[in-house]
Amino acid sequence: MRIGVIGATGGIGSLVVTEALQRGHQVTACSRDATGIREARENITWASVDVLDAGSVTAILPGLDVLISTFQPGNATRDIADTIRRSIADPSVHSRAAHALLTALNSHPRTRLIVVGGAGSLEIEPGLVLADAQDRLHQVLDGIGLPREYAASVRGARDGLNILRTSNRLWTYFSPAEDIFPGERTGRFRIGGDQPVRDADGRSRVSTADAAVALLDEAELPRFIQRRFTIGY
Repeated sequence: MRIGVIGATGGIGSLVVTEALQRGHQVTACSRDATGIREARENITWASVDVLDAGSVTAILPGLDVLISTFQPGNATRDIADTIRRSIADPSVHSRAAHALLTALNSHPRTRLIVVGGAGSLEIEPGLVLADAQDRLHQVLDGIGLPREYAASVRGARDGLNILRTSNRLWTYFSPAEDIFPGERTGRFRIGGDQPVRDADGRSRVSTADAAVALLDEAELPRFIQRRFTIGY
């Protein structure tokens, strides 16, 4: 397969690239500015892409079977504080990215899109998502060490999902667990739909490496077209 990855230098995106290459796929790795990247691996090309510009996204679509967007403001791997500040300052960026991605797909309707979003749009009870339950959301943010002001970005990511839900394109939305952390690739996790997957202690958690596994599994064998899915231990 030919797979495009937006945000390919980020924490999840870089792991998605590695996972795809290890599985024998051709990868177009996309970053805001890829001009200085030196790459020694085979079956990978780099491209500079602005995910907020539909024309920029359209330019990389020819020949792609799947485009995986792991976009987030800034690069959390290099500077998490900057990413948090950017996310709080402009929560609408997720909606703008969704609009640009869908607009780009208008000219390539057979290309599948997988968007990595957040856990805030998952239901904590029927009909109630975490993003709309302020007290519970604050508890989750406190537990993973994010400022409560980050709630604005959580709601922004939820809005991005809602934009995808209005589209008839071949989109899939991935909500990772509430606590997603750098960790080992186990390949062992459970898959859910609109509710968090929790362990025996009630925790919703998964490693970034296993998130990459789940994303490539979905790219290779799509089960959630025009749907959202999540994972957890």
